[in-house]
Amino acid sequence: MPGFLLHQGATVQCLHQGQAQPAAPNPRVKVNGQAIVMQTVPYTIAGCPLNISGAPSPCMTAQWTKASLRITSGGIPVLLQDSQATCMPNGTGLIVALTQLRVKGG
Repeated sequence: MPGFLLHQGATVQCLHQGQAQPAAPNPRVKVNGQAIVMQTVPYTIAGCPLNISGAPSPCMTAQWTKASLRITSGGIPVLLQDSQATCMPNGTGLIVALTQLRVKGG
């Protein structure tokens, strides 16, 4: 099912509401004036409050494991609204809460 392309200004959060941002978006391709993000770009996470039995275990980074099957940039799959990621060090995921609504991909 097609999803909207993920861009640098998208609202992405870990499952605990920490804010996630791409480390290096693709400056060559833009939607709504903002760079898109490719699967190989890690995300950094700030403000994750995860605490397990009194021991902090916040999400720090995330790597995308599922991206577009048909759309690439420079040979690398681009991220879509329904792409999936794994957070480190605890193995939870990311949520794309808000992204641009003009360009869809599959």
